Amino acid sequence: MKNRVFIKDLKAQAGQEVTIKGWIDVRRDQGKMIFFDFRDMTGKVQGVVLPGSGAKEVAEKVRSEWVVEVSGKVNARPPKNIQTEKQNGDIELEILSMSVLNEAETPAFDIHADTREVSEEVRLKYRYIDLRGERLQKNIRNRAKVLTHIRNFLSNIEFTEIETPLLTKSTPEGARDFIVPSRLDVGAFYALPQSPQQYKQLLMSAGMERYFQIAKCMRDEDTRGDRQPEFTQLDMELSFADEEEIMQITEQLLIEIVGKLYPHKKIQEIPFPRIPYTKAMEEYKIDRPDLRADKNDPNILAFCWVVDFPFFEKNEKNSNGTSKNGTGAGTSNWTFTHNPFSAVKPEFNEKLMAAKASDEGLNNLLAAQYDIVLNGYEIGGGSVRNHKPESLLKVFEIMGYDSETVEKNFGHMLHAFKSGTPPHGGIAWGFDRLMMILENEPNIREVIAFPKTGEGRDLMMNAPSEVSGDQLRDLGIMIKKPDTK
Repeated sequence: MKNRVFIKDLKAQAGQEVTIKGWIDVRRDQGKMIFFDFRDMTGKVQGVVLPGSGAKEVAEKVRSEWVVEVSGKVNARPPKNIQTEKQNGDIELEILSMSVLNEAETPAFDIHADTREVSEEVRLKYRYIDLRGERLQKNIRNRAKVLTHIRNFLSNIEFTEIETPLLTKSTPEGARDFIVPSRLDVGAFYALPQSPQQYKQLLMSAGMERYFQIAKCMRDEDTRGDRQPEFTQLDMELSFADEEEIMQITEQLLIEIVGKLYPHKKIQEIPFPRIPYTKAMEEYKIDRPDLRADKNDPNILAFCWVVDFPFFEKNEKNSNGTSKNGTGAGTSNWTFTHNPFSAVKPEFNEKLMAAKASDEGLNNLLAAQYDIVLNGYEIGGGSVRNHKPESLLKVFEIMGYDSETVEKNFGHMLHAFKSGTPPHGGIAWGFDRLMMILENEPNIREVIAFPKTGEGRDLMMNAPSEVSGDQLRDLGIMIKKPDTK
């Protein structure tokens, strides 16, 4: 087998005979000569089959998107044919031989056009075709570069990357869980994690001190342009850290990502402005303001911090007495604004510990929470955590959880906090949302390799789908059709 040369390296092989492998991007038959554009993961190059070439028989039958192995000589283009604006615009490959590695049916759509104009259902059904286009190739490869930069940055300041489980316990702390039935313990269920929140705090109990993870998170909630049932989160947690240290690390990392990987973009203001929650709501009527001076410029990045959130908010209820705020609410008139594991700011700790669910004005207690906002999108949020069991118990008490419910759902956290857990805090980024903005895309599906539709369906794999009766019987599950009346 001949050694393969990547297309990006062909210039260094001028005058040499080389072998490339990849796809036929474009074929142009001009009678005596047949021109091709070939592509691999590193780029494109033009090739030509000259009259009398031994490759002509194969060249006459191949078509776009066929996978080929091509041997040829790297020649300089004639001066009049040089295209300086194109990769390899000053060389071409004189094709000496060509073999077909795989044929291809006519694609469902033209990958050379802007596929955003193609029906999204068609694109997602044939996602492996869609991903061949230059725009999505760029998006996914840039995504990998950002992830690599994050890993290197955090590893260099003593963070340890740790994976946490995907099969975990369903607890009432946020959106709806995706649940997974257990075959070995019929009638019992795992939950897929909405975030690694509890695990990362337990890692602080375990003395890991600085943790991060590129985490998959799953939430069974309504979808929209910047939301998916499964998404990627950059998760960080630090022991012995306050709000200031966590915000500084986050800010420095974001500035480096932009400066080194997106130098054509400009951060509007450094350091990032900090806006109290009440001021954001008064001035912008929203807690994720778009501060861009010129909202028509896609290369302006207006980061800001929103801080000083109220810890508690009123627990609005439906007519049947259930909470409108989802499974994270108890039976009282109060629920949390972010998550129950956050701490109040130190100056409010005494008031929290003396508070009762019947008190008015609990929304005046400020949390040690912070959101990072970019161009009107919340791209991350975090807090300093409750690391003492009595503080966490007080939060659940105010929310209306009885001691039995707290022990059942969060006993492991309370026991861990009693074991000598240091003060800690962290932040989680919505990584897909960040990439959407950096790549100037309208929704996160454009920066995810295999996204779901707006209704949460995978059209390529045809999921979700029915399973066999045998599988259901093994799990002790009977499907009850919904009432059609």
